[in-house]
Amino acid sequence: MVKPLPRLKLQGFNNLTKALSFNIYDVCYAVTPEQRERYIAYIDEAYNAERLTKILTEVADIIGANILNIARQDYEPQGASVTILISEQPVIDKKAAGKHLLSDAVVAHLDKSHITVHTYPESHPNTGISTFRADIDVATCGVISPLKALNHLIDSFESDIVVMDYRVRGFTRDVKGTKHYIDHRINSIQEYLSRHTRQRYEMFDVNVYQENIFHTKMHVKDFDLDTYLFESQSSDLSFKERKVIEALVKREVEELFHGRNLV
Repeated sequence: MVKPLPRLKLQGFNNLTKALSFNIYDVCYAVTPEQRERYIAYIDEAYNAERLTKILTEVADIIGANILNIARQDYEPQGASVTILISEQPVIDKKAAGKHLLSDAVVAHLDKSHITVHTYPESHPNTGISTFRADIDVATCGVISPLKALNHLIDSFESDIVVMDYRVRGFTRDVKGTKHYIDHRINSIQEYLSRHTRQRYEMFDVNVYQENIFHTKMHVKDFDLDTYLFESQSSDLSFKERKVIEALVKREVEELFHGRNLV
């Protein structure tokens, strides 16, 4: 739950912009080239534009936003994108207010309050490692907080590694003229994660408090090879094969977590 500061009496609209960015990775090992192709096809279908729209619509409901417009697209050979424009206020009724006012409402929120997701399935040409990345951005202007959607987004994807960035920008002015650069208490993104998520993941923070920048990255604590195998089980592999695949998968997870190739 987002913990607000003592209630402020504002002069006009709350102009603070709050942006939450996710990079979510799913790592998989497919033994044969045919399995790798089927993994890409499976993940591309599992997270197509229709499914992503459902997830982001649920996010809008969780944070208490009103949907203004939805744009979505599936790509060839794979991948999908969805963008939802949102507002803090209910959508203006076109019949009551006229087409011009509705257009203004959309433009007013075009560069501020939105939810977007882009997906990137891919596979290594030689090793059998395949990955799926989803980039998600939730940006709001006003009192709506994207932090409320944290746990839902993590649970909606097969999240082996999650990299999160949260920042607050701009200011809002109270009736006395004093500027406020943040309107809620936060020391770490981890404070807003569920107990289940905190128990499941190893987490690491890099925060710049004076700049209202908060960064948390995490990866699954417990390693179970079977959860990374596609259309295979570890019991079907020889001891040597298991060790080789386990080393490859662990290396991939480490490299994605640290954001660099390990020597």
